[in-house]
Amino acid sequence: MDWLYVLMPIAGVKIFWPGLIILGVGVGVIGGFFGMGGAWMVTPGLNILGFPMAFAIGTDIAHMAGKSLISTMRHGKFGNVDYKLGLIMLVGTVVGFEVGAQMIMWLERIGQVGPVVRWMYLVLLALIAWMVFADVAKRRRKEKEALAAGKEVDKLATGIEWHKTLHKIKIPPMVTFKQAGITCSAWLPILVSFFTGWLAGILGIGGGLIRMPALIYLVGCPTHVAVGTDLFEVMISGLYGAASYTYKGRTELVAAIIMLVGAAIGAQVGSVATKYIKGYGIRIAFGLAVVGCFISVLLKLIPTYYPPLYTICDVSATILILGLVAAMSAYITVKMVQGAAREVAMKKGKAA
Repeated sequence: MDWLYVLMPIAGVKIFWPGLIILGVGVGVIGGFFGMGGAWMVTPGLNILGFPMAFAIGTDIAHMAGKSLISTMRHGKFGNVDYKLGLIMLVGTVVGFEVGAQMIMWLERIGQVGPVVRWMYLVLLALIAWMVFADVAKRRRKEKEALAAGKEVDKLATGIEWHKTLHKIKIPPMVTFKQAGITCSAWLPILVSFFTGWLAGILGIGGGLIRMPALIYLVGCPTHVAVGTDLFEVMISGLYGAASYTYKGRTELVAAIIMLVGAAIGAQVGSVATKYIKGYGIRIAFGLAVVGCFISVLLKLIPTYYPPLYTICDVSATILILGLVAAMSAYITVKMVQGAAREVAMKKGKAA
């Protein structure tokens, strides 16, 4: 079965190449749909397939940049990108990213990069999952209360409304973002992007895992605009990050190219799917994906403390992460096809 493995010349490890293709296509679909580079799955996925953590981060960021460019162009056609907001956030993203990347280099020198990054992933994934499902629960409670009172809840309203409190902080300059439909202090998106940029540099996630929820719950963007704007930001930070990690010698270009070929196709599917699945449909699917990713990272961490479980945990983590990517991308693709079919049927009905 040696033909199923390919040597990565820079990292010096042999990798199961069909796993790279599954990650590329699947995460292309998922990233285009959720508005993220999908790196929150790819970095642990590459690590599970056999890449050292620093190479997993650098390789992921390199592949993410090209894929996000394709997704951003598609979302731009749907009017889902607030370019003004994305450009303002770029300031904090670049500074935060470099701070995080330097921390990874330091952790690698002291031999602690793997355990530290995995524990940070677990904490972050748990926080995001709680936030998403708490939001969904509060939103449904509001809908039931409104229904009982004979009223209707605003379709763009969220369960968690932290952004309303943050918008009351009016530190100049105040900026209006037309596409997102909000007015706030310019410092709000800058500070949010600095924090997410820092996470991007440490975890190799392009900031997307935390920035998409942050755009919704902290900045106040509608979900579909948060998706497109986040991809625009992921594209920019990804290009910078790829250059930074390549300069540091931690990018495996062979793996990045293999994944990018599949991701370019998948990103088109994921971007179009947001046209048919909006709002809370996106958030619930996102929350389930985060929970699955949390379990896979936890399985990879267990053998650090209980070595006898290494084989079973390693195999289980690999199956789970690849299965999760395949299942989630298949679900999104099916929903897109169903939505497109309904749209075609409606057009035919009107024409008749």
